[in-house]
Amino acid sequence: MPDAQGPCPMDPGQMEVTLQRLAADLVARLRPEEEVVLLGIRSRGLPLAERLATLLRNRTRAQVPVGALDITLYRDDLTEMVGSPIVRPTEIPFTLKERTVVLVDDVLYTGRTVRAALDALLDHGRPRRVMLLVLADRSGRELPIQADLAGLRVEVPPGHRVAVRLKEIDGEDGVTVEAC
Repeated sequence: MPDAQGPCPMDPGQMEVTLQRLAADLVARLRPEEEVVLLGIRSRGLPLAERLATLLRNRTRAQVPVGALDITLYRDDLTEMVGSPIVRPTEIPFTLKERTVVLVDDVLYTGRTVRAALDALLDHGRPRRVMLLVLADRSGRELPIQADLAGLRVEVPPGHRVAVRLKEIDGEDGVTVEAC
């Protein structure tokens, strides 16, 4: 997996190549008997999960179910948030029992989003195995959480953030490192 530095670590073409590689890497890590489902962490994890499901279907000819996981009420900073949090639906129209769940998100940073996602996930069932796939894995972990699959590793200087843009939400694809 490439390391990125500089203002523009991923353009639209690089994002497509990265998603293709992530799909291939995921297929290589799965056992033939595993039933896999993708759960996109709202908001940018969901379109990434949908794209990956299409790529997986093209590779394996198997339908891969996709669901959406909202973690808002599971956040450990909920009481510190200003205003009312926006809660969107969690949509898991399939059972998790005996399945491999791949949590999909755009950026892994502190690990707190993933911790909240695991809490939310376990309220909906007990999967056989959980994997984490992220588009960008950046520095700054606060919890001992790591991605099983990451498209890009980014060292981010203090006062900067990794911004992921997706055509489904933002009208364009790309990943940049920006000053906060």
